[in-house]
Amino acid sequence: MPDKQNSSLFKKAASRAKLVDVFMRCLLFLCGCASIVITLGIVLVLMLEAFAFFQEVSIVEFFTSTQWTPLFADKNFGIAPLVFGTLLTSFIAILLALPIGLLIAIYLSEYASESSRKIIKPIMEVLAGIPTIVYGFFALFTLTPFLQIFIPNLSGFNALSAGLVMGLMILPMVASLSEDALYAVPVALKEGAYAMGASRLQMIFHVLVPAALGGITAAVILAVSRAVGETMIVAIAAGQQASLTLNPLEPIQTMTAYIVQVSLGDTPHGTLEYKTIFAVGTLLFFITLALNLISLYLRNRFKRAYT
Repeated sequence: MPDKQNSSLFKKAASRAKLVDVFMRCLLFLCGCASIVITLGIVLVLMLEAFAFFQEVSIVEFFTSTQWTPLFADKNFGIAPLVFGTLLTSFIAILLALPIGLLIAIYLSEYASESSRKIIKPIMEVLAGIPTIVYGFFALFTLTPFLQIFIPNLSGFNALSAGLVMGLMILPMVASLSEDALYAVPVALKEGAYAMGASRLQMIFHVLVPAALGGITAAVILAVSRAVGETMIVAIAAGQQASLTLNPLEPIQTMTAYIVQVSLGDTPHGTLEYKTIFAVGTLLFFITLALNLISLYLRNRFKRAYT
C-alpha cells in the first residue's frame, strides 16, 4: 500500500514538473519571439519613414553632398558632416580606450594579485554604470576648461573633450572583453614560450596578445559600436554645428546628437525636416549592425581557433 501511494505521489510530481517545463518553454519562446518582433518593428518603422524621406530627397545628394542644413531656409541634405563628426569622436574615444584598456587587461590577466583584482574590477564596473549625461557634463564643465589651459583656441564645444570622455566610458568594455580573450588563450602556448626562454614580457607581447588578437579586435569593434551610438555626451559637449571637419578642436555634430536636436525641438511632426531623423537613424542602424556582425564573426572565429 505505501508503495502505491509513493508511486502515485511520484507520478503527480512528475506531471507537475512536466507542466512547469512546458510552461517555461512556452514563456521563453514568447520572450524570444517578442524580441524578434520588436526589432523587426523598429527596422520597419525606420525603413518606411526613410523611404518617404528619399521620395523627396535624392539619395545621391544624401550621400555625396557636404552640407547638412535641413533646418535652415537654404536646405541641404548631405549626411557627410554628421558621419564625419561621429567617426571623429569615435576615433578619439578608441584612441584613448584601446591602449589603456589593453594594458589593464594584460595587468589583470598576468600580473594582478587576487586582492588587486577585487579592487580594480569594481572600479571598472562603476565607470560602466555612470549615466552618460554625467559624462557629458563632466566633459563640458570640467575637461574642456582644463584642456583650454593648454589649448587656448579650443572651442567651448568640441570633439576632443567629447571623444576623450567617450573613451573613458567605453574603457571598461575594452578592458573586460580583452581580458576574457587573453584568459581564453591555452596555457600550453604560454608554457611553450617560457620553455623557449622567453621572459614574461616577451611571452605577453609575442605570444599571448597575438593569440588573443581576434578576441581583442572583437572587443574594440564592439566598443566602437558603442561609441558610434552614444548620444548624451556628444549632444552636450560636442555642439550642434554640422560642419565637415576633422579638426577635434572645433564644434561638430554627430548623427545621434542631430536626432536628439530634432526630436526635442519645435520641428513639426510629418514634415520633411522631421523625416530626416529617420534617414539618419536608418544609416546609423546599418553602421552599428555592420560593426556588431563583424565583431560576432571575429569572436566566433577566435573561439573556433582554440576549441
